[in-house]
Amino acid sequence: MSANVKELPARRPGAATQQMVQRSHIELRIGGMECAHCPPAIEKAIAAIPGVISVSINPSTKMARIDYGSARTEVADILHAVRSFGYAVGTATMRVPIENMHCGSCLTHIELALQKVPGVVSAHAGLLPSAADIEYEPEKVDIPKIRKAIESSGYHVAEPKIEPGAEILDPAEAANDQEYRKLMRKFWFAAAISVPVMALSYPDLVTGLRDWMPMGSTTRRIVWGLLGVISLPVMVWAGSQFFTGMWDALKHRAANMHTLIAIGISAAFAYSVVTVAWPQFFPRMALAEVFWDVTDVVIALVVLGLALEIKAKGRTSQAIKKLIGLKAKTARVVRDGGERDIPVEEVLVDDVVVVRPGEKIAVDGEVTGGTSAVDESMITGESIPVEKQVGDEVIGGTLNKTGSFKFKATKVGKDTALATIIRMVKDAQGSKAPIQRVVDTVSAYFVPAVMILAILAFIAWYNFGPEPRLVYATIVFVTTLIIACPCALGLATPTSLTVGIGKGAENGILIRSGDALQASEKLNAIILDKTGTITKGEPALTDVVVTQGNAETEVLRLTASLERGSEHPLGEAIVKGAEARSLKLSETEEFAAIPGHGVSGRIDGREVLFGNAKLMRDRGIAIDTLQTDWERLAEEGKTPMYVGIDGKAVGLVAVADTVKPDSKAAIDALKALGIEVVMLTGDNERTGRAIARLVGVERVLAEVLPNDKAHEVQKLQLEGKAVGMVGDGVNDAPALAQADVGFAIGTGTDVAIEASDVTLIKGSLVGVVTAIEISRATMRNVRQNLWGAFGYNSLGIPVAMGVLYPFIGLLLSPLIAAAAMAFSSLTVITNANRLRLFQPRRIAS
Repeated sequence: MSANVKELPARRPGAATQQMVQRSHIELRIGGMECAHCPPAIEKAIAAIPGVISVSINPSTKMARIDYGSARTEVADILHAVRSFGYAVGTATMRVPIENMHCGSCLTHIELALQKVPGVVSAHAGLLPSAADIEYEPEKVDIPKIRKAIESSGYHVAEPKIEPGAEILDPAEAANDQEYRKLMRKFWFAAAISVPVMALSYPDLVTGLRDWMPMGSTTRRIVWGLLGVISLPVMVWAGSQFFTGMWDALKHRAANMHTLIAIGISAAFAYSVVTVAWPQFFPRMALAEVFWDVTDVVIALVVLGLALEIKAKGRTSQAIKKLIGLKAKTARVVRDGGERDIPVEEVLVDDVVVVRPGEKIAVDGEVTGGTSAVDESMITGESIPVEKQVGDEVIGGTLNKTGSFKFKATKVGKDTALATIIRMVKDAQGSKAPIQRVVDTVSAYFVPAVMILAILAFIAWYNFGPEPRLVYATIVFVTTLIIACPCALGLATPTSLTVGIGKGAENGILIRSGDALQASEKLNAIILDKTGTITKGEPALTDVVVTQGNAETEVLRLTASLERGSEHPLGEAIVKGAEARSLKLSETEEFAAIPGHGVSGRIDGREVLFGNAKLMRDRGIAIDTLQTDWERLAEEGKTPMYVGIDGKAVGLVAVADTVKPDSKAAIDALKALGIEVVMLTGDNERTGRAIARLVGVERVLAEVLPNDKAHEVQKLQLEGKAVGMVGDGVNDAPALAQADVGFAIGTGTDVAIEASDVTLIKGSLVGVVTAIEISRATMRNVRQNLWGAFGYNSLGIPVAMGVLYPFIGLLLSPLIAAAAMAFSSLTVITNANRLRLFQPRRIAS
């Protein structure tokens, strides 16, 4: 919560004098907004408070910006109004790493436990990384309460031991790294025990062993007893996470993946114990088999699968690691009259930083001396180095290429662009897409359903199966439990989302959430704001037309010399155009600005007039010969103006907001994706149509007032279309929020970026094409994963239950089931990692 108070003059209608009123501004983080109707409801409640001047809520950041008269309203009144509607104010967030989360039901249990804690506003658990993002009220909730809630759900807060000097990205990654190493130790132990156990578990298949330990002999019983003794540590230590996970879930009357594995291996182990300890219980010695090998090998394979799963999940977040790797470690700053190398964390705002060729730029800043070319591809995705000179902004983490320069630090620490990007990508990767919530619901019923099927299979085989029925029933029961894989279902969506959002970041596209990623896939209409989106947003010299007998360069030189004394943006564009042509400008005498008409002055002894047709007619200058060219330029959406010298019309100089080099190619690419492109502009119909023709847009919404932009988006939505809106200005923010997906040009205002779902750092429309392509590729990958996971379980479980045995005599081994289960999750993650090979289409400008 932050508040800034300042004195501003306010004019009251009808008042003869200005009266000073105290106007205050406050920004509040509001928790508990979970639906699209929440922000308008809260805005309405706050606006109803006497003294509140304006209020706006950004649903993405959950920040409310409120202007109010502090003489009539207090902050407490605003807080009370928000809380009376059932929302929390002034909340904080934290990310807590959690051990042993492997499936959707794990996430559900943890979220439910956290949401019961008084003061927790929202809690979202995720598998990538294995952590929970918690929004809470600091005055009501502390870390011990969070820890207690997580442990009550059957899980534990990961507390990794970070070695001094280790390059650890965050606690969640450190916890994953330690869990991986722990699981691999368990795997090697279980695998080593499995070798002799498997070799001695089937003596009837080996000639020498069959004679040494015949069926029913004391020798066989002793050997199998010893195998049970060495298998016990495998159960107790290597398989301990399955039993603790099952017990924790059982305490909450729930079941998870651990439940299936624990029951399966326990059944095999218990059968073996009875075989060795009480063989007389079996009516025939043929039934007295041991399944120590099932216990050991299943534990080894499943533990190996979990370890490889953690490793593979780590690769899905390579984009974050790359971004963090961009951070400079040191900076060379000017202090006490000399240059000093200091850690980048010690750089302060307004420090002057020196950058040499080949060095990384430490923090964000503004160039104060020198020039250079800077490679910003790691942030914007633009491969061509950007020239930097005095006054230009530089971004921390980018690479200086050729020259040396100094810059003044403007943003340091968590405020830098790179830190903001990392935070946004992390938050987005931890979010859920709508399809994930459906999968989580299915997963919650999956494990109980598998347990019921396993019991039914056991009963069926025990009653109707071939002899030895008990052995067959036990094998089927264990196999059915082990082959079921809820993990593959739980990982199918978040792994793809993590890679897809990371891929966007690599290409200079910040996707804020899984919702935005899924919604982008379905867009079939895109509204482009003309100024600053299709065009550069600043006027530039485009045409110089001269009458017979006059030189183009001379007309332009005199016009630019005259406009050098003007502060009008069009005049600045003409001066820049002349300078770009290396024209030497002259001094202007008797400069005069004629409001609404143009300017005049004396240059090199010649009377120069520059302005509209009325100015020329007022001065008695004939412009008929230029009328055709004026109409042509105006038809092209440009602003032509007459030039008169010594009482004669000598030409036209035109300026226009020029189209970005790659806008047309990007619009063509959007059309090729099957998306209708609509241009929206506040300009008149003729200017709008002229620009639309240049870039190939057929549908133009012209003369749209800023307040009506959101309404135009809504009208298109009422046509049944999923609408994306691309904009860059403050007045685009309501339209960006109204659209199904709002794309903000990164070079635009902070307000527009905050209101958007996707931010294009590069400031090019090509980013919209890439974002939609990434969205489609990601959601296609999600569906592949889900089909694979559902398909695996739909086929594997019936086969494990033995439905093929009556037809082809096939009965699945528990060992094969364990291997299939372990590698089904790996298949899902590997397929998600395929997205890392995605390459955006190359669009030539």
